[in-house]
This record gives sequence, structure tokens and C-alpha cells, in this order.
Amino acid sequence: MHRSGPSAADTPLLRVSRPVSACSRCRAAKIKCDGKLPACTACEKSGRAGECSSANDQFAKGKERSYVASLESRIEKLEKKISYARSRKASVAMHDVYEPSEPPDRKDSLATIRAAIHGKAARRREAADVNELVSDFGFLSVNATTRDFETTTSNMTFARLILAASNNDTIPKSKQFQLPPRSVALALIQYYLDNIFTLYPVFSETALFNALDAVYQVNGRTITEFEYWLLYMVFAIASTGQSRSNRDACYLEGLSWVGRALHYADKVLVPGYVSQIQALVLLVQYSMLDPAHFDSWQLIGFACRAIVDLGFHQDPPKEQQSDKATTEMRRKLFYCVYSLDRSISMVHARSFSFTDDSTSVAYPSASVNVGQGATESTIGGPHSLDTALLFFQLRNAQSSWYQELFQSSRDPLQNPSKYIWQVCQDMHEWSESLPASLPLIFKDYFDLELLYSYIYCLAPSCRVQSVSDYGKTLIFEYSLAYMQKIFPISKDPRNKAFYTYHDALRVYFVGSQFLAVLTENQDQLLDGPVPYLPVAAGSPPPPPLPARTGIDNVDRSINCITHITETLKTLGHRWEDSQALQSSFESQAASLTVGLHRRKQLRPSQVSGTSHSLPNYLPQGIYNPLGNLVPNEWPNMQANSMFPNVNDLQSGVGRPAKGL
Repeated sequence: MHRSGPSAADTPLLRVSRPVSACSRCRAAKIKCDGKLPACTACEKSGRAGECSSANDQFAKGKERSYVASLESRIEKLEKKISYARSRKASVAMHDVYEPSEPPDRKDSLATIRAAIHGKAARRREAADVNELVSDFGFLSVNATTRDFETTTSNMTFARLILAASNNDTIPKSKQFQLPPRSVALALIQYYLDNIFTLYPVFSETALFNALDAVYQVNGRTITEFEYWLLYMVFAIASTGQSRSNRDACYLEGLSWVGRALHYADKVLVPGYVSQIQALVLLVQYSMLDPAHFDSWQLIGFACRAIVDLGFHQDPPKEQQSDKATTEMRRKLFYCVYSLDRSISMVHARSFSFTDDSTSVAYPSASVNVGQGATESTIGGPHSLDTALLFFQLRNAQSSWYQELFQSSRDPLQNPSKYIWQVCQDMHEWSESLPASLPLIFKDYFDLELLYSYIYCLAPSCRVQSVSDYGKTLIFEYSLAYMQKIFPISKDPRNKAFYTYHDALRVYFVGSQFLAVLTENQDQLLDGPVPYLPVAAGSPPPPPLPARTGIDNVDRSINCITHITETLKTLGHRWEDSQALQSSFESQAASLTVGLHRRKQLRPSQVSGTSHSLPNYLPQGIYNPLGNLVPNEWPNMQANSMFPNVNDLQSGVGRPAKGL
């Protein structure tokens, strides 16, 4: 539809947050200059707007302007480029629609080809300009407490900025809908609380149930935009979390809930409020389940910036602390964002948004307030914080060694084995602190995180570029154990805990490390003895090597490769990017698989099984250079310590465990 008159986007209001330099006329007259663009108020009133030096692009060059003014200026320039590109595109279109009745001569054909080439170049320039605008967002100063993004002061809202930077694909517009029956809503809330909220307690359960009552008009009060966002995003995450395919009803329902929640984005994602961080965390959680539409790494970057700008990365002094509930919520928010940032950055092999040295926040208390409990009879009581505390401790440990090995410098460590063995021992001690009452789904979840951490820190890094023979053997055995555990979880039709697309990336990483060590050391890993590992005095003992149970390592390797492929294939039903990971892994493993089958055919009498079974974790004898047996400092690493009996695990969470 044609619009009469220029819109606000066509004539953006450019202003600076404060005049950083007066124009030449105001400076000469020694009068106050407000620095308004394209001409200051004094020059406009005197009829000399065209002479005002503030209209010059060099005005206040290098000085800080407000974020909105800089962005609007950039948009204005980009619109001019887009207008030029569209005019060139229209010229190309004239050649495209022209269909001569006679075959064109050589001169006309060359003109058509030349016009098409110019049109393609124009489209590339247009795409490059858009990408440049999005990339500039990271270099512009964003203050989470600013009000420049209020809809009353600017057409550019913070929500639109976030979505422009993080959207991979457009969310379909939600149609007319009716709220599901309350029983269905309660089932979705139950799934979210049991599997996701337990790890990320980013809001109080009371707030969620208050939003449910308000939306379903139990109390008839006014519903806030954040309550709509909170309830709809919980529905979206719970629905998508239970999907098994990106075409099933659960996924499509989750997508529709996100579309409905985005109607309130402009009001909810306003900087400077705690609710903005909570809303961003919910959006990050959904993006991990739907990478086709959202980029989780971009979203967690915005959340981390909001955390830092609001000062939540530092505990306030005791004399400035408000009530205990507010302090506890600050700490929960920080560690939820912290854990997501560490997890997302590690799977993408990128830097953290902020370092551990810049933070000083105590863990939240494990106590639960009775007033924050559930109000529905079908919903269990308030969820304990113990599981989340264990999760925060693990993320803290991962953050420590990831920064040291991958982000601190490129100078080799003086004694890499000592550092890595100590890291592994610290994480093992954390695993020993897991309470026996920890639910099985989180026991499995933490075991996978632990195995993944072992493989990650043992693998080559910036500061440890070569892996010892013993380290390669550990990577080989821990990779087998990881796949032994995640393969049946991926096949389980009931999605439990919080398994996301990032688990597909972890499977691919583990598979790549498995192929790397096996390709370089086939004879040693498949047939050789356990490598000799001298231990220096005062050094921590290395992690125990899983005992060989008599099952042929060739069969274990073949079936492990098959399980990696099958796991990526299963996850590919939910996330198309996992299909690309599967294809890449299969191409890497093709030649090695052929070699393993050839080796198996040459030794048919030694084949004793068809599946790689879980190795029993038994400590190996470690000797110092003098030949003396080193005492075992992993005494609790028994055969089934990492994989306990299902009957020993009960529902609920027990006592708080000690930290790392």
C-alpha cells in the first residue's frame, strides 16, 4: 500500500546524548550549542541551518554519541545504498522481462549478460551492507540502563535489535488461537519445572503460577506483558523439548507459542530491568532447542551484557545489600546466565563473554522458601536448588580449565600433565559429591558432562598441543563410555533433562577426537599394552584407565563409530544441522572403518562380541621413576561409580554437596 508523506524511518531524528563540541558559529558567538543534527537549534533560529558545521560528517568525529543516534545515522546511509541497489535491480528486471520474438543478436546477448552481472553485484553489495550493519552492533556501546530504546523516544527498540542480530529464519506469524485446557498447560509447566527449571531457576515458581492464574483469569486482574512472555515461552520450551522431529506436532506447537510471545518483545526486552534478563534466558533456552530460527550464541551475548551493565556480576557490599530474597535472585540470575554462556561458548569453541576474574558472586543458598512453592495439587512442591548448585559448580570448573587452556595465552604450559591431572581429579571429586538421592535423569546428565569435560581438557589445546600416549588412551576409553551412555538416551522416545542441539555438537566433537587418536595410534590402542606413565613427586595422579574387560577393541571401535553415526542421525530428525554433522563424520570415518573391518577379518578367532560394552573403571597401577607403586588417590573410582545402579537412585534431591 502506498503511504502518503514521509515516514519516521525516512526522516530519522539524529541527536547526540550530549554536545561534545560546539559548531563553528556557536563557538565564535560564545553561545550554548545543543549539537542537534543536522543543524543546531541556534543556527536554525537564525536561518543559517545550511551553514551549521554540525551537519558536517566530521562534526565531533571520534566522540561518543548515543547508541540510537549512531544506529539511525547508519540506517540512513544504508537506505541510500539500498535505494541505489533497487534502482539497478529495476534496470536488470527490464532486461529480464524483455523476450524478443526473434533470436537476439550477439550485441544484445552481451548487453543482457552484462546487465545480469551488474545486478548480481548490486545484490551482493546490498547483502554485504546488511551484514555490515548487523556486525556493527557489537562495536557500538550498549548501556543496559539506557532509555534510548523506549518506543516513545525511538523507532528502534532493543527487542528489534536483538531479533535482527539473532534470527536465523523468520518465525511464522501466529494465527488466532485458544488457550489449551488448563490440564494441558499444567502438564507443560510440570515438564519445564522438572527438566529445565531444576537446572536454571531463573525466576520464582510463584511468578509462573501467578502468570498462569492471570492468563486463565482466575483472579481477574490485569495481565502484564512479562507474564504473557513468561507463560508462553515456558509453553514453547516445554513443547519443543518433547519433540522428536522438526515436523511433529510438539515442535510446531512450540514454534507457534514463540510467535505469540514475540508480540510482547518490545515491552519485555527493555534494557535496565531484571525481567529483561529473565526474558533473554528463556529465549536462549528456546534457541538451543530451535537453532533453525535463533542463534543462541548471539542471544547469550546480549544476556551477558545486560548482567554486566546491571552489576550482577559482582555481589554488592554487605552494607548495600537489600533483602535476602533480592540478593538470592541476583545470584540465581547470574549463575544461570554464566552457565549458559560457558556451555554455549565451549561447544562453539569461542571465547566467554566475560572472564572469571571479573566476577565475584557467591553461590545462591540451597534453602527453599515455602512461599515460593507450587499452588496446584497436580504439581509437586517447590523444587530444591541442590541440583542447580551442582550444575553451577561444574560450569565453574569447566570455565577455569577452558580459560587456562584455550583463552589465556598461546605459550605452552611448563608442566601440562600436572595441570591436566589436577583438573581431572578436581572434577572427579565433584562427581563423588553427587548425592545418592539425585534423580537418575540428572545423574546421567552430569555423567555425560563429566565424560565430555575429560575428553575436552585431554584433547590438544592452545597451551597443550601434543597429547601423551596415556592421554590418547584416556580419550579413546572415555569416548567409548560417552557414546555408551548417550546412544540409548538419544533413542529414548521420552525426552528427559535438557538435551539440546548442543548435544549433537558434543557427539560430533567426541567422535572427532575418537577418530583422531585411533587413526594415529591404531596398534597401540587396539592391541598394545597400557602405556607406561611415570609420576613426578608432588604431582597429582592421572585419571584411572578403564579396565579392559576382554571384549575385542576392534569390535568396540566399530560399534562406537556406528553409534556415533546413528546418534547424529537420530538427532538429525530434530535439527537439520545435525544431518550435516553426520555427513561430515561419516566422510572422516570411512577409511578408518574399512581398516577396522579388515583388521577384524584377519583375526576372527579373537572376536568375542558385537557391541562395545561399558568398561569397568578399575584403577591401574602407576609407578614412579624408581619403580615404586604410587598410592591410589582415586579410591572411590569403583567399577560402577560413574554408572550407578538404577535402584540406588531415588526421586528428589538430597543434601547440598561440596563445591569444587
